[in-house]
Amino acid sequence: MKKTASKTTKILLAVVLIALPVLTAFFCLAAGRYPLSVADVWGSMPQVLSGEMADNTAKIVGTMRLPRILLAMIVGAGLSVAGTAFQSLFGNPLATPDTLGVASGAGFGAAVGILLGQSLIGVQLTALLMGFLAVAITYLIGRGKSEGMTSVVLGGMVVSSLFSALISLVKFVADTDSQLPAITYWLMGSLSAANYKTLLMGLPFILIGCLSLYLIRWRMNILPLSDDEARSTGTALKELRILTIVASTMITAASVSMCGLVSWVGLLIPHICRMMFGSDTRKLVPASMSLGAVFMILMDTAARSMTEAEIPVSILTAIIGAPVFISLLRKTGGFKL
Repeated sequence: MKKTASKTTKILLAVVLIALPVLTAFFCLAAGRYPLSVADVWGSMPQVLSGEMADNTAKIVGTMRLPRILLAMIVGAGLSVAGTAFQSLFGNPLATPDTLGVASGAGFGAAVGILLGQSLIGVQLTALLMGFLAVAITYLIGRGKSEGMTSVVLGGMVVSSLFSALISLVKFVADTDSQLPAITYWLMGSLSAANYKTLLMGLPFILIGCLSLYLIRWRMNILPLSDDEARSTGTALKELRILTIVASTMITAASVSMCGLVSWVGLLIPHICRMMFGSDTRKLVPASMSLGAVFMILMDTAARSMTEAEIPVSILTAIIGAPVFISLLRKTGGFKL
């Protein structure tokens, strides 16, 4: 009887975690400076799915709002699960997707792409390559050190600081009338440039990264253990760490390449999920994906709907994320993994 109840609970939880982002996305399709009813959105779906968008409602839903919401969904899910993975990997509740410098590296790549006048796809590609390069440098710094992951974290701090300085250098030499505003706005985070082409560029990296972390989620419980304890379980610890780093790097670099630097998602959502579902990564990983997607959809919808001039999404995530994080910290008395 208990096994049946437990199985039913797991199925119900899975249904809720899948349905929540989908329902949030559907209702947010109706929100915006040009409001639509839910019935209008539903009625436009046949045209959107067929690609033959004849009326204005279908065009607004299919070409303007749907790409943004899909991007918000995958970026939110990706950054949240990457934050969960890094917090488990380093045994540090303050670890974020940029712990190894990937976001700073990707941000530098995007800034260079804008400085060189590349197309949006070119900026994405440059950001992706520089994000992977940043993590490669971090790994080379910390490889083979007896201190374990500590040297990798320290290497990530150095690399992140280096690429942040390089971003400042690019902004210093950029044209103040055209390039500098574009670079600054990109780095503040925005989904306004979302379209199906940009999605196709970054989506495979995020999906592969998320799928990889989902498949190894039960092994990720081993990551916070000491090296000796982890090896006693028979796990190939080095390979597990490398896979976690590579998957999280793919997610973070692709996210930054598509919408710039988005803060707090990878720090806040894993802790909210940990309070709701516990520290077992078998539950924590899918929960982070679901709630991260919901959070990012809501933030982007607010960013494009609150004022005439769109608010950079990182401003909203920080304004909301910081007070919520402080509240959680006071409530729990300190985060534990």
